Amino acid sequence: MRKTNLNYISSKRILLYTLFLSFLATENGFAQSRSPQELQVLEPIVKKIVEEANQNSHLESLAFELLDVVGPRLVGTPGMTRANEWALAKFESWGIAAQNQKFGEWRGWERGISHIDMMAPRVKTLAGTQLAWSPSTKGKSIQGEVIALPDVKDSLSFNNWLPSVKGKFVMISMPQPTGRPDHNWEEFGTKQSIEKMNKSRDSLTVLWNNRIKASGMSANALPSALEDAGAVGILTSNWSREFGANKIFGARSYKAPSLDISLEDYAMLYRLAEKGIKPKVSVETASKDLGNVPSFNTIAEIKGSEFPNEYVILSAHLDSWEGGSGATDNGTGTIAMMEVARILKKIVPNPKRTILIGLWGSEEQGLNGSRSFVLDNPDIIEKTQAVFNLDNGTGRVERINGSGFVHAYDFISRWISAVPTAVTKDIKTEFPGLPGGGGSDHSSFVAAGVPSFMLSSLSWGYFNNTWHTNLDTYDKLVFDDLKYNVILTAVMAYKASEEPKLVDREQRVLPLGSDGKPGVWPPIRQPRRTGVGY
Repeated sequence: MRKTNLNYISSKRILLYTLFLSFLATENGFAQSRSPQELQVLEPIVKKIVEEANQNSHLESLAFELLDVVGPRLVGTPGMTRANEWALAKFESWGIAAQNQKFGEWRGWERGISHIDMMAPRVKTLAGTQLAWSPSTKGKSIQGEVIALPDVKDSLSFNNWLPSVKGKFVMISMPQPTGRPDHNWEEFGTKQSIEKMNKSRDSLTVLWNNRIKASGMSANALPSALEDAGAVGILTSNWSREFGANKIFGARSYKAPSLDISLEDYAMLYRLAEKGIKPKVSVETASKDLGNVPSFNTIAEIKGSEFPNEYVILSAHLDSWEGGSGATDNGTGTIAMMEVARILKKIVPNPKRTILIGLWGSEEQGLNGSRSFVLDNPDIIEKTQAVFNLDNGTGRVERINGSGFVHAYDFISRWISAVPTAVTKDIKTEFPGLPGGGGSDHSSFVAAGVPSFMLSSLSWGYFNNTWHTNLDTYDKLVFDDLKYNVILTAVMAYKASEEPKLVDREQRVLPLGSDGKPGVWPPIRQPRRTGVGY
């Protein structure tokens, strides 16, 4: 591929161009006004797309069905299977051909009940849940004392301590000195109390990391060592630094159940144990190991009429972690792309190019579904016009990066200028930008040289509140913002499909890295086609 040096192109050029088109408007069903949004003349098809998105939205029903009925969609679980089948049936109900394409296998696991209760020094039901792929108590209640990871001087001392864990639940996460998020301290705390709290937390973090280091093993290796020594359970608390929010990932144990406990209950257990009270808990879980199960991507298709073997791809990952219901990661991307497909099938049933909708599996374990698709479909990759990816929350799209393609400004500006300015007016762009390194599925296509773009959204507290947390649920969705994203994506996909020829894929020369060496385009990476958990 040819590579060219290119200076940064200001995003203001797109805005100025759009405003220029807007002020050329006279009449076309729009009242005259000083507002650029009202002056803009929309193409008839674009106007129909906007009307369908606003007046006949399916977003709320799609969200209910996916998030409340299907639920979380961890790779290897019945929930993911239900999601693939649901998406397939939904596409077919709209007259869109679809199929579930197998790309690998994963360790199968099905969540059961989680009962976690403190039995001494008093009875209290604890807020917590099994981690993904956690071993089970097989529906039986297991009781034991709770102890904390000790403060030892070296690995020899740690190994001498290990036999004492037999029959006990071991806490391996740092206890938090405060359950109040930083913004709460900043709003109400004095300067002195905030500094004191930050100093206390920083000091405790260093001390806890030293505890783990002194054991002679990594934090990820601790659960196996503890269960091998006879621990009956592993307790963690992965606080997300927001009220009530914990990150819920996967277990690192294979025999003893691993449970994440809320900050409040975990800190209480830790204080009791450290003060010599010897708290006891009772744990009952009933999850099932299902052996290896197939993993799928759900692929839907609106066939092109003029260039059927050239493609525009709508991209979102269907899988999720399962502490909540995977609402903003990535239920929002999934339902938005499905809604785009529904609208385009209704308004533009015969686009010039084929529009593919890729709902990827196992994104959370390393973009496995999209990476597999790229390697398994070289003919499609060679003839893909553009990929649009949604994957970071419920907010309106606020940024589009050119992903390092020299001519991205030229074709993105053509496509985005057709979108209503009410949708695009606050979007910031960067061209040619830099190629994504692997944070979401568009990166799989960028590595293969396909113009692929992350439609990055406003935060709405995404990273602390909902990203991979127990709070990632239906009630966090902002449907007005999602409608904006549907309109933006639908119009851009339509315009990309109507281009007279495939766009130029020329890549920029990347800037020097921190080591002073020339930047290198991200390589195509092999997916994990089999997995056993994390």
